[in-house]
Amino acid sequence: CEILSSLPLQMSLYFNVYFFPFWWLVTVAILYMKYPDLSDYYKFILVTIMILVSLTELIRLYLGYVGNLLEKVPELAGFWLLTLLPQLPVILFLLFNEGLKIHSLERAFHIIFAAFLSFQVVAAFFTLRRMVNTLASRFRLTEFHRLEERRPGPGVPSPAPGSGS
Repeated sequence: CEILSSLPLQMSLYFNVYFFPFWWLVTVAILYMKYPDLSDYYKFILVTIMILVSLTELIRLYLGYVGNLLEKVPELAGFWLLTLLPQLPVILFLLFNEGLKIHSLERAFHIIFAAFLSFQVVAAFFTLRRMVNTLASRFRLTEFHRLEERRPGPGVPSPAPGSGS
């Protein structure tokens, strides 16, 4: 029985769990400092992003742990999609949009978070591919063995073609 979970992905998830609270605190503190200087639509966007990232990150990390450690394809696929679609574009928006008046400490934390997310997208893709291929081969082998069990032995006459059984 081959182990399909990915150690590099698991290590990345482990460090991400400890990094995320620091990222959140730094981002909220700097948002609090620069909030009066921002335009109204950037205020709304940043508050919405912080709520979205906070909720998504908790769900994403849970799905990553369960999907990788328990080798569950649906959970790992959900983790991969949540990383690829909402999280990575949002962090890249926070990192590269100059209208947000990005602080240097904030930029450093966003770069680290973007590196975590980028690595996790790639690692989860390859882990998912390996898991799906292995599970598909196991399924084909199980079906093959099931057909072998139904096949009559050499001395047993086979049913006539066209008969109901």
